[in-house]
Amino acid sequence: MTKIFKAACIQNTAGRDVEANIAWVSPHIDEAAQNGAEFIALPETVGLIEPVNGQIPPLTFSEADDLGLATFREKAKKHGVTILVGSQLIRLDDNRIVNRSFLIDTNGDIKARYDKLHMFDIELASGEWYRESEAISPGDQAVITDLPWGKLGLSICYDLRFAALYRTLAQNGAEIITIPAAFTQTTGKAHWHILVRARAIETGSYVVAPNQCGHHADRRYSYGHSLIVDPWGEVLADGGAEPGIIYADIDLAKVAQARSRIPALKNDRAFSLVAE
Repeated sequence: MTKIFKAACIQNTAGRDVEANIAWVSPHIDEAAQNGAEFIALPETVGLIEPVNGQIPPLTFSEADDLGLATFREKAKKHGVTILVGSQLIRLDDNRIVNRSFLIDTNGDIKARYDKLHMFDIELASGEWYRESEAISPGDQAVITDLPWGKLGLSICYDLRFAALYRTLAQNGAEIITIPAAFTQTTGKAHWHILVRARAIETGSYVVAPNQCGHHADRRYSYGHSLIVDPWGEVLADGGAEPGIIYADIDLAKVAQARSRIPALKNDRAFSLVAE
């Protein structure tokens, strides 16, 4: 089994028009595949960003009826590539909505699903605020799955701030970690590069982090700068501020090299806490 492959991140600016969002992303998947990408990663909520929580439910669908998911499955099969659908907002049978990431294999089949664990409920000093939990139900399971080249750990956006999740993924075999996001401009400028690189360094893993960019609607702006980072923390590709595609070669031999140089995943020690 070869351990080297070409990865791509597609960076888009989703808005309220689901069909228009999918229509923009689709030819960029074609372009990435034509340029040799075997693993193509899309951002969080790639098919829809609706800033008003109360207007989200009518715009969501079940997996069976979701336009974006159906389109991306067709693209994966057509090009014989693996696609990480960063996430789609999916309505469950009980009418709850989840922020769900999908791994689609080269046959167009759904190989893995991951529901975002941590809800983006924050308020900044500037008065900027978000309440993801008003519309979305959190998941309760971490997910590792197999790629043709190695093991993949799944996460989404705000999960990035919870380092224990990534350590758990890496200690259970993940060599590549995906962090699809719609990271805001305010928090992105302050923390995006630092946190993505930190997760790669701490775990000795490749991190593939496709991010949304630009102005979506109303008060929603995303930072862009999709990143592909190697296990030593080196940024291999940065998407900048505009929509587009970035590429990098992934060599999983470098995971073993990084983890042998600094075997932090094996050096954990149990400890107790004393508060005095």
